[in-house]
Amino acid sequence: MIDALTLAISVAALLLAAWCGADALRDRPTKDANFVGMAVVTLLVLAQLVVAVVELAGGERPQDGTVIFVAYLLGAAAAVPATGFMSLAERTRWGSATVAAGAVVLAVLEVRLYDIWGGAGA
Repeated sequence: MIDALTLAISVAALLLAAWCGADALRDRPTKDANFVGMAVVTLLVLAQLVVAVVELAGGERPQDGTVIFVAYLLGAAAAVPATGFMSLAERTRWGSATVAAGAVVLAVLEVRLYDIWGGAGA
């Protein structure tokens, strides 16, 4: 996997979490600008998904197992879009809080993906 992409996704997810968390604290629902941020993070994750599939198809394997890696990869791809859709149903501050929580989950999933692939020890 591309370490720089994993790092970029983690940083972008944490920035999105801080942004939406601040909006939740200010009693603001998710706005169009928040959805643009979610789209950027989602595009980064989709790029990671493509890279991972290409590497797996090319014969590279994660150290801790392919099945668990693919499961985490799919979870990472679904985290932000799922919370984005949930925030559409919850048009209060809690919609923003939901997106913030989903973005934190994504950052944690990225750390786990890095570890499963081989991390710094590879």
